[in-house]
Amino acid sequence: MAVSRLSLPLLVIAAFACADRSDIDDDGRSRLSAERLSRDIQTLSSDEFEGRGPASPGEERTITYLTEQFRAAGLEPGNGSSYTQDVPLVAITTDGGPLSISGRGSSATLAFGEDWVGWTKRVVPGASLEGSELVFVGYGIVAPEFGWDDYAGVDATGKTVVILVNDPGYATKDEAVFRGNAMTYYGRWTYKFEEAARQGARGALIVHETGAAGYPWDVVRSSWTGPQFGLAADDDNMGRVEVEGWITSEQAADVFRQAGQDFTEARESATRAGFQAMSLGLTAATSFENGIRRSSSRNVIALLPGSERPDEIVMYTAHWDHFGKTDEPLDDPIYNGAFDNATGTAGLLELARAFASLPERPARSIAFLAVTAEEQGLLGSAYYASNPVFPTNRTVAVLNMDGLNVDGPMRDVTVVGHGASELDDYLAAAAEEQGRTLRPDPEPEKGFYYRSDHFSFAKVGVPALYTDSGIDHLEFGSEWTLERRADYTANRYHKPSDEFDPNWDFEGMLDDVELLYIVGHRLAGSDAFPNWREGNEFRSIRDRDREDPGGDEG
Repeated sequence: MAVSRLSLPLLVIAAFACADRSDIDDDGRSRLSAERLSRDIQTLSSDEFEGRGPASPGEERTITYLTEQFRAAGLEPGNGSSYTQDVPLVAITTDGGPLSISGRGSSATLAFGEDWVGWTKRVVPGASLEGSELVFVGYGIVAPEFGWDDYAGVDATGKTVVILVNDPGYATKDEAVFRGNAMTYYGRWTYKFEEAARQGARGALIVHETGAAGYPWDVVRSSWTGPQFGLAADDDNMGRVEVEGWITSEQAADVFRQAGQDFTEARESATRAGFQAMSLGLTAATSFENGIRRSSSRNVIALLPGSERPDEIVMYTAHWDHFGKTDEPLDDPIYNGAFDNATGTAGLLELARAFASLPERPARSIAFLAVTAEEQGLLGSAYYASNPVFPTNRTVAVLNMDGLNVDGPMRDVTVVGHGASELDDYLAAAAEEQGRTLRPDPEPEKGFYYRSDHFSFAKVGVPALYTDSGIDHLEFGSEWTLERRADYTANRYHKPSDEFDPNWDFEGMLDDVELLYIVGHRLAGSDAFPNWREGNEFRSIRDRDREDPGGDEG
């Protein structure tokens, strides 16, 4: 592991302060501080903050801390006279229970947590499946633009659909199938439950496979047990599938054997166009009771008003929340979330301080948005995108941070969704000044583009940039970095072991925060509105929004 450089001078920052870049104020950038980043991360991920669970005592401490830091930096409240935006949530806790599979002359019982996890997003006292026919629908995708319909010829009404995770491109690695190894939105679990509901299914079970999902079963178990948060919808989510859940691939193979089918062959058939869904001749049954708690969480918004065009907004985002505390009998019950995402939240605070220290304010306003409930499905950013404080057609861009570099300086910087928007050009110019290059996501199969808060803004048309740490370490190279990432995913991602490490190397984090500072500063001093690239699925949304003189004021 690289030696910590917290006590070393900020050589990278100082070196770039000497460069001739008159459009950037070097004094503000040079005040980025590894010590402050470390302090903020340690504070936010301390046991005192109890894992920063939404609608918990940990939230109260987090909101207080963020508000105090923004105010101390000299930023104004971003939501009128308030630093916060209320986000109505409902938390549903199921008591858990087995899933019974019957038919073909036999029966099997899947243990909750070990073999399957299930829940309902419907705000009801309980949910159940009673003799619901199991139907294998392959990847559960309806995508006309790819000529794909896994539900063709089958009526899923009232049935329980069994669905593969990711999409056929991942399985085939064929660039002509969807987007090859790069996951599309059709591969995300969120889409699969949404489509199952549109098809009228009563239940939906996704088969977990570590490679295709991008995380091990322990992440499924920890993420989808305990309170499940959702936005408080007017219809109490009655349009959702009654029972949503995951089963392990091992149990899926057993279910297919019980049905007289070979899971491997069925999975292979689902990768080919023209796949036909099939009944397994089995039924599923489960029931559970729900504990329902309505609550309100909060996004935190701070603002640096622009000097010339204050109605035009450049926005930085990061999610402040994590998973809080678990009721399971663990030696360490607190999900501290140091890397995910105390690092990004610390970066948000440090950028706010850097911009607030400028002797002259940029022409455009800069907003700093710390959102809630990202871990529960991007809920805080989704709520903001549907109820924007600043009109979306006057929001120039969103620059998102979710897990900053703790491994040291890199020769490259990863762009998740590389090629999606003209924001890449701004980032490429800034990276070149650091002697770095842009790299597409080295793990596109994991669908990171759909797993952080920038995606909520993309869906309403706002160009959004999501960078990740590079992988080509100056000293140790790419293989070393990827091994460390794999170790984090296997052993700390969404686990209580995601804690602050005093051996983290902050020099790479400073590099990445500086990049985002440069991009934001240039956007804030410009009159340009970067757009999505031609052919991108979000471009038409942006164009329509920009043509609307009234804007979207929520």
